Amino acid sequence: MRGRRIPHSFLAVTLCAAAASPLPALAQQNRPAATDARMGPVAAAIRAQAEGKTRKFYAARGFRPLWARSGRIGAEAEVLVGYLRSAELDGLDPSDYEVGRLRDALAAAKAGSPDDVARAELALSEALASYVRDQRRPGEAGMTFADKKLRPRKLSEDAVLRAAAFPKDFAGYIRNMGWMSDHYVRLRELMARARATGASRDTLARLALNLDRARLLPGPAVRHIVVDASSGRLWYYQAGKQVGTMRVVVGAAETQTPMLAGMLQWAILNPYWNVPDYLVRDDVAPKVLAGHSLAAQKMEALDGWGADARRIPAGSIDWHAVAAGDGIPRVRELPWSGNSMGKAKFLFPNKLGIYLHDTPRRDLLRKEDRHFSNGCIRLEDAATLGRWLLQRPLRAPSKAPEQAVPLPVQVPVYLTYLTAMATKTGVAFRKDVYGRDG
Repeated sequence: MRGRRIPHSFLAVTLCAAAASPLPALAQQNRPAATDARMGPVAAAIRAQAEGKTRKFYAARGFRPLWARSGRIGAEAEVLVGYLRSAELDGLDPSDYEVGRLRDALAAAKAGSPDDVARAELALSEALASYVRDQRRPGEAGMTFADKKLRPRKLSEDAVLRAAAFPKDFAGYIRNMGWMSDHYVRLRELMARARATGASRDTLARLALNLDRARLLPGPAVRHIVVDASSGRLWYYQAGKQVGTMRVVVGAAETQTPMLAGMLQWAILNPYWNVPDYLVRDDVAPKVLAGHSLAAQKMEALDGWGADARRIPAGSIDWHAVAAGDGIPRVRELPWSGNSMGKAKFLFPNKLGIYLHDTPRRDLLRKEDRHFSNGCIRLEDAATLGRWLLQRPLRAPSKAPEQAVPLPVQVPVYLTYLTAMATKTGVAFRKDVYGRDG
C-alpha cells in the first residue's frame, strides 16, 4: 500500500497551492490536429497519454510539460529520484514509488522521442504527487490547531502539481524540497547523517519525533511565522524564503509554551499586562504590604475580567488575604516604558491565552537558555516584526492604552519544539526542557 510507514514516522504540513487558469480537457481534445504543431510535439504526446487526475493538471496548462524543456527532461528529475530512493528518511518505504520503473522511463526519454519524453514527464509528476502527499500526511504530533483552517488536509494530485508549477524556479523548488518547511529539510539531512554514521536507536527515534513536528510546518511560500520553543528562536517567511529571524523568550519548564498553530489577527499598541494570579499573590501583595503601593507599581485593580470591569480602590483590598491566596483581585499593569508587554503584543485567538509581545527584559534575551516566560513569546525585535505584519511602522498614534490595530492580512503562526541540531561530528540534541522527547 502506497505511503506505508516504517517506525517513527508521522507526516503533515500546510501547502499553499498555486492558482491556475482552467482550460477544459474536453476542449483540448476537440481541437483540430493542427493544434498539435502549435503546442509542440511533447505537449501533444502528453495530451495523448495523460489520464485521470494528472490529466486535469496538464489540461489546465495547455499540456505544457513541467519537467521537460526543449524536448529533454531536466536535471531536477534525478533530484526527485534521489528523494524517492531515500524515502526511509521520511519514514516511508521507497518501494512504494517504483523507482526502478521511473528510472527506466527516464533512460528511454534520453533518446528524445516525444512519446518517451511525455511518458517520463507523466511518471515524474505522478511520483512527485504521491511522494508529497505521503510525506505531508498528518501523524500524531501533539499540535493544537486554534484555527481549523490550518489543520492539515489530504492533498489532491492536482493541488501538489499546481503548487510545484507556481514558482518561477521549478528546479530550485525541487532541489530545495520547497513543499516542506526548511526546518523539515534540515532535520531530514540530520537523519541521513545519523543513519550514515550508525547513530543509536534512541538518536534515530528522537530525530523521527523532531521530523514529525516539522512536518506540520508549511513551506516557505506560505507567509507565516515559526517559533521554536526548544531553541528560543523565531523565523518568518514569505514568497518562498525566510525574511527574518530573532531570539525569543519562551515558557519555563513549569509554564511551557505549547505546540500551537493559529492566525495572528491583531496588534495591540500600548498594552496592559494582566498579572497572573500567582504573581498577584506572591509578588504584588507582599510589595503592597511592605509599603510599595499598587500605584507606585504602576498597576491597578479591577472587579472582574469582562469588558465592563471597573477599577476598585487598592485600599479596599485585604492584601493580607491576597498574600495568603484568598480573594485575589484582577490586577493589571498600566502602559509605561517598563511594562512587561513592552510597546505591543500580537494576538491570535486561542483558548490557552498565548500571544507574542514586546519585552523590556533585554537581559533574558542575551542568555543562551531563554526558558523564562509564563508560556507567551517575548520578542527580541517587536518593532521589526510589527512592521512586517502591519506593512507599516509599529507606532501608536497616541498614548492611549490598548489600541487595537487589525493586521491587513492574517498571518499563520506555528509554535513548535525542535530539539535536534547539527554538530561538527554529527547530531546532538538541546536539553529537553519540556520532556517531550521521552
